[in-house]
Amino acid sequence: MDIDFGGILADDMGLGKTVQLISLLLDYKQNAKVELPSIVITPSSLALNWKSEIEKFAKNLNVLVIRGSSEEREKQIKDIPNYDLVITSYDLLKRDMEVYKRENILFKFQIADEAQYIKNSNTQNAKSLKAINAQTRYALTGTPIENSLAELWSIFDYIMPGYLFTYKKFKQLYEIPIMKDNNQEAMEKLKMMIEPFVLRRVKKDVLKELPEKSITVLNNEMQGEQLEIYLSYLAQAKKEAINEIEGNGFEKSQIKILALLTRLRQICCHPSLFLENYMGESSKLNQCIEIVKDAIAGKHKILIFSGYTSMLNIIEGNLAKEGINYYKLTGQTKVDERVKLVNDFNNNPDVKVFLISLKAGGTGLNLIGADMVIHYDPWWNMSAENQATDRAYRIGQKNNVQVYKLITKNSIEEKIYELQEKKSKLIDNMLSTQTTFINKLNKDDIMELFN
Repeated sequence: MDIDFGGILADDMGLGKTVQLISLLLDYKQNAKVELPSIVITPSSLALNWKSEIEKFAKNLNVLVIRGSSEEREKQIKDIPNYDLVITSYDLLKRDMEVYKRENILFKFQIADEAQYIKNSNTQNAKSLKAINAQTRYALTGTPIENSLAELWSIFDYIMPGYLFTYKKFKQLYEIPIMKDNNQEAMEKLKMMIEPFVLRRVKKDVLKELPEKSITVLNNEMQGEQLEIYLSYLAQAKKEAINEIEGNGFEKSQIKILALLTRLRQICCHPSLFLENYMGESSKLNQCIEIVKDAIAGKHKILIFSGYTSMLNIIEGNLAKEGINYYKLTGQTKVDERVKLVNDFNNNPDVKVFLISLKAGGTGLNLIGADMVIHYDPWWNMSAENQATDRAYRIGQKNNVQVYKLITKNSIEEKIYELQEKKSKLIDNMLSTQTTFINKLNKDDIMELFN
């Protein structure tokens, strides 16, 4: 009996969520008495990935990728009933919403890929997805909870509207008791409600044949001019933060505080990220280049992630000086070029390094050609780093994967790393797995970063 319950496929990155959904679509095509089209909504950078995966595993599925001008897209949308599956992006869905409403197409399956895109229920992404008429809805995300339980509610409001009540009631019954009071009874009740609709698998339980992954924290110490700049700016930033909070209150000061913290993080990476005339060195950059040279000598291929595209530019210049071949992927990289770079990196033995911005490269990339990952700077949310690492540590990887986290001693980076470790243990796992989620930073957490 088809009862049309939705669900969250929350497997670890690299365990084949896409392939599992393709299997579902194939089964439906083979057994349905009346065929309806299905729709996948994905980040724009992944639309062609979906198409290539379907061409590889399900050639008999008739697929349409929504692309082109608004006039071209309107014609494509009108033609959807002639296809098994349509693939569009979150951005295009928002733009084309009036056409979808006008055509009033009924879909069998609606699949939200990288469903963290709808973790905020008030965004146009979330509202557009919920306006599509579909019998069954699925969400694919390795991180259904990143920062708060409101994100989990928003995804459930998409797959099964009303199941977790209104947000106001959900907040009263679960979010406040769990997040603020660590109420175990409320936590157990919520876990019991969501467990039937969440499929969660982690690599260590599924891929017994997957090679080992080693994570090493490598410290570096600022010296000379870089250290002087950091200490000077730290004293100034702490004073500004205290004055800002006293003058405007903690809630209204967060943007200013984030800007101050960002400057400190940038100095750890390389002071020239915001000081135009800085001619000195960066201890971390020196360390990074040495690791890369040693790794290449050892026949390794390396992914280097940074949250700052401008830092990637600096690393790029240093790799060029050393005569090291590399590719670079940022938010400015076009979708077609992205696919080409990934395929070439995996197969070209002469290209040893792939520079990737954390935001642009955290999802949708299969880079099993690499067996070493370097996180140049720590990110606030551990899950973002884990997703990036899983570009290399996934199905198909034959070699052990070495992950290096470059952390500057006696700096804000060290405190961010400690905060990651602390927050990851705050709340017992909501998904009945080893996954935890990070509580939002409070005032004490923030001020500790300036110490």
